[in-house]
Amino acid sequence: MSSEDVKPRRRRSTNPSIPVHKITRRRVPGVADPVDIHVGSRVRLRRTLMGLSQEKLGEAVGLTFQQIQKYERGANRIGASRMFDLSKVLDVPVSFFFDDMPEDVKKRDAAPTGLDDQEQAKLERDPLTRRETLELVRAYYNIGSTAVRKRVFELVKSLAKSGDPE
Repeated sequence: MSSEDVKPRRRRSTNPSIPVHKITRRRVPGVADPVDIHVGSRVRLRRTLMGLSQEKLGEAVGLTFQQIQKYERGANRIGASRMFDLSKVLDVPVSFFFDDMPEDVKKRDAAPTGLDDQEQAKLERDPLTRRETLELVRAYYNIGSTAVRKRVFELVKSLAKSGDPE
């Protein structure tokens, strides 16, 4: 009996009482995966907060700025080793890239993956993804005095409560 005649044995779970959830994921060609979009937006958020250009971030991890653009849009997936490199350069834990993930994205195996044009537009209107928001947050944290920073925070909160449209 040769080794080719021997069928490999299927490994079974050592604990059959642990349920295994099967992920069903259908890739839609030309449509970015919602998880990749979220992770990319977190890369962009941190990069912008640190004041890094796409070019500088790319140089730090050995990529072109075009590749960083694709990652940030979710057009390309970020592999584990690349994500580890990005976490070191951006000075965040890897888990940062998955923080604040919307519930519908977390439960994506219950529905087809990928965002249509309407969902993508809704994501782009999110005020947390706007450059203005990121610049405001960066400027806020550049205020050296904790007391002044707290007063600015209270001022912004009171202005927001007033509900004045302009």
